[in-house]
Amino acid sequence: MELLRFITCGSVDDGKSTLIGRLLYESKLLHSDHLAALEADSRRVGTRGGELDFALLVDGLVAEREQGITIDVAYRFFATEARRFIVADTPGHEQYTRNMVTGASTAQAAVILLDARKGVLEQTRRHARIVSLLGIRHVALAVNKLDLAGYSPTLFHAVSTEFRTFAQELDFASITCVPMSATDGVNVVGRSELTPWYDGRTLLQWLESVEVEEAADGPSRFLVQWANRPDADFRGFSGRVLQGTLRAGDRVRVLPGEQASAVDRIVTMDGDLTEAPTGSSVTVVLAGDVDASRGDVLAAADDPPGTAAAFRAKLVWLNEAELLPGRQYLAKIGARTLGCTTTQALKLNEIGTADVHFDAPVPFESYRTNRDLGSFVVLDRLTNATVGAGMIECALQATNVRWQTLTVDKQARIKRNGHRPCVVWLTGLSGAGKSTIADLVERALHAEGRHTFLLDGDNVRHGLSSDLGFTDADRVENIRRIAEVAALMVDAGLIVLVSFISPFRAERTLARELVGKNEFCEVFVDTPLEVAEQRDPKGLYRKARRGELADFTGIDSPYETPEHPEVHVDTTALTPEAAAAEVLAGLRALGVC
Repeated sequence: MELLRFITCGSVDDGKSTLIGRLLYESKLLHSDHLAALEADSRRVGTRGGELDFALLVDGLVAEREQGITIDVAYRFFATEARRFIVADTPGHEQYTRNMVTGASTAQAAVILLDARKGVLEQTRRHARIVSLLGIRHVALAVNKLDLAGYSPTLFHAVSTEFRTFAQELDFASITCVPMSATDGVNVVGRSELTPWYDGRTLLQWLESVEVEEAADGPSRFLVQWANRPDADFRGFSGRVLQGTLRAGDRVRVLPGEQASAVDRIVTMDGDLTEAPTGSSVTVVLAGDVDASRGDVLAAADDPPGTAAAFRAKLVWLNEAELLPGRQYLAKIGARTLGCTTTQALKLNEIGTADVHFDAPVPFESYRTNRDLGSFVVLDRLTNATVGAGMIECALQATNVRWQTLTVDKQARIKRNGHRPCVVWLTGLSGAGKSTIADLVERALHAEGRHTFLLDGDNVRHGLSSDLGFTDADRVENIRRIAEVAALMVDAGLIVLVSFISPFRAERTLARELVGKNEFCEVFVDTPLEVAEQRDPKGLYRKARRGELADFTGIDSPYETPEHPEVHVDTTALTPEAAAAEVLAGLRALGVC
């Protein structure tokens, strides 16, 4: 029997949980023990004066029952003679939009509820956009609580017209509007005499009959999740067929590389197969000495997906900390995790279009063509928390851009210079003494014949970063630029001293990763805020306290202290000369000088 996955979504208190409970009840799909529990719960914590409170069937969390709202995504399975269903009851409150995205990510259809008296709210529009964004093409608009408006046909048609007009900008294949009262069961399962002016389908009839597009049986795509080599005589690649049918003998390409091979065997615990359809989890053995690793894609050789490292994508931001352009995040696409940056600033629950740049090329297709190869999640680099979701629209970069191999490389420059290159990254509050210490260190290194260069925060803002201000986003971009420049200078064989406040750990981590941990020395120039304010050589703290300087580090913008710096100097206990000597000692310990 065919399975339909659908979601219910809408604003707070529009009746989503009540609708699902009523749907299960009216369809005679509740077991006697569930019904008894519902009756008991309705008397104990219900909101209908002892009558059956159908919302309690799916509002399972204690916090949900106490607040009378849905917080988590609640999944329910039920079946009729026509179809099997998995329904996801998603939260309506704006702060739980991230949970709604989770519920919608696997759905084939959506039921969007609204309170007929309130009409189409901003949250209704937000949910409709997310539903469309995630590729759901068929929508039922459940115009609920019409019982509180006297089952007015005028109100129903006005609300339906407003939603249809708004939805013209979205990519829906069909919209069906149903006048309802979930509390009284009107037009949920059977037709009601209370709406004689409505001759359309009830909600259950729509669910049983809506035709959703099956995944296209296109060219084969197999995602490698594990290189399976239990002994020297067997090497296979375990994973899942994302699309199409993979057959023994098929010619395939291993992406993102360009290796070509053929499928020699399709192995399972129950023996070899001649073919594996979409959704199959199997182990593929390739002909010849061909290598693949986790995250690679085996694709039909005559019709492979594209590979790229830069994309135009739709992003849904799911984290309270703002998405900052230029900040390094992690992206997980398929079974591969790699670094990424974006060009768009987004706040919690906002949706936007952004250019996304990955650290390396990946096999991809647009989200509309292939959800598996066209979607990714964004992770925080430090906590690994999921902070965003992305849907690829198209690739951006030119395919003719290649890294040029040059004859004179870093090792040749190191040999000529006679010393190892390194980035000496001095970080601390304004007024801590970073520039003074960096200057003393460079003078000492220069006197020893070392090849050096000093990148100072104020100096760089006269040129390379003259277009940037001091917002969090601008600070992130400033440090990204400096990190890239410092990495190039290390490649040139130099000892690069970098003197910047660089308040965020994420960007200092990015700099370390760009340069390489063996060529990066973080120096924490530690000065308490009150001492830095007393020094205040440029008068900046006084201006910040008077409100004349916004986003000033330590006053109204945070400074995240280093957790494991290679060198830690306390400028309240050391003179600048003594602090410089500590830095030089640290560099000698690292073998730089």
